[in-house]
Amino acid sequence: MTMWMVRAGTGGSKVEDFRAKGLVGFGDERLGKLPPGITKAALLQLYADKYPQDKEGSRASWASQLLRLATEVAVGDAVLTYDAERRVYLLGKVTSPYMWMPGVVEGMPHVRKVEWGYEVPRSSVSVTARNSLGAIQTLFQLPPEAAEELESKKVPLGASAPSEPKPKADATESEEAAGLATLRDETVKKADEFIEDAISQLDPYEMQDLVAGILRAMGYRTIVSPPGSDRGVDIMASPDGLMLQEPRIFVEVKHRPTSQMGSKEIRSFLGGRKPGDRCLYVSTGGFSKDAHYEADRANVPLMLINLESLRKLLIDNYDRLDPDARALVPLRKFYWPVLDT
Repeated sequence: MTMWMVRAGTGGSKVEDFRAKGLVGFGDERLGKLPPGITKAALLQLYADKYPQDKEGSRASWASQLLRLATEVAVGDAVLTYDAERRVYLLGKVTSPYMWMPGVVEGMPHVRKVEWGYEVPRSSVSVTARNSLGAIQTLFQLPPEAAEELESKKVPLGASAPSEPKPKADATESEEAAGLATLRDETVKKADEFIEDAISQLDPYEMQDLVAGILRAMGYRTIVSPPGSDRGVDIMASPDGLMLQEPRIFVEVKHRPTSQMGSKEIRSFLGGRKPGDRCLYVSTGGFSKDAHYEADRANVPLMLINLESLRKLLIDNYDRLDPDARALVPLRKFYWPVLDT
């Protein structure tokens, strides 16, 4: 069975139009009616002509999804959309080829007619299937297993049973909780990787500013060396900002994502340090085994900070960062439901 998910606008805002008018749609009117047999190359060029200010990657994504609606979705295929307010998936069957219908659904003139006949309560769908339905694309094909599950749980439109009191947890619910925990862990891991990607894209001077911002968020005042020769110290930090009060922290920042720092670099950085000094060496490319050995036997406290450690420090102190430091790596907090233990 071939089943497609077509989102009904942002937050499902067009779901009532989809249901009442018997269709699914995609934007937008600026492109005009697509000619029969249009190729992806021609559609990409059309998007480039109409949206020259947008990124090439964004245009490619839009073109792929619109071409799928116009040419890959077949009459007779199953189609799904989500009603967020009622928390149900509407399930129907495609009944027409591609159609150009401007004005029927605002902002969605590229249309396929649909016969809606069923719905699937979200609460009845497994975590695995729900995860596959969470893709960010406006239009995508469901994996066969998810399509079969949704087909098996469909009920006639309007026949969804009202919510019932939650029964005592059983083996199935334990499996669902385990699935949610796995999904949570995967989501957090992906978020961590994306944050590290964002840090890696900074230039060397932005990286210095980020490290200095984290130190300020931790309660220190900082002096950042200007561009040019820094004499082995990129940032100096202390409680008073004058390097008169201890702890005095000397920081070297090497933003070379593909190059490890070795023992030679560590020895050079430690030269001239005095008792009472504290040192940080930040290397987005990490450190060799010999560099760790050199740090362990240093005569002053020295902490080696790799990209992972820097990402953790950023997250732990993000709420206290000043606006300039936040602007270097903009992040948004999101919430996850607490799972019963």
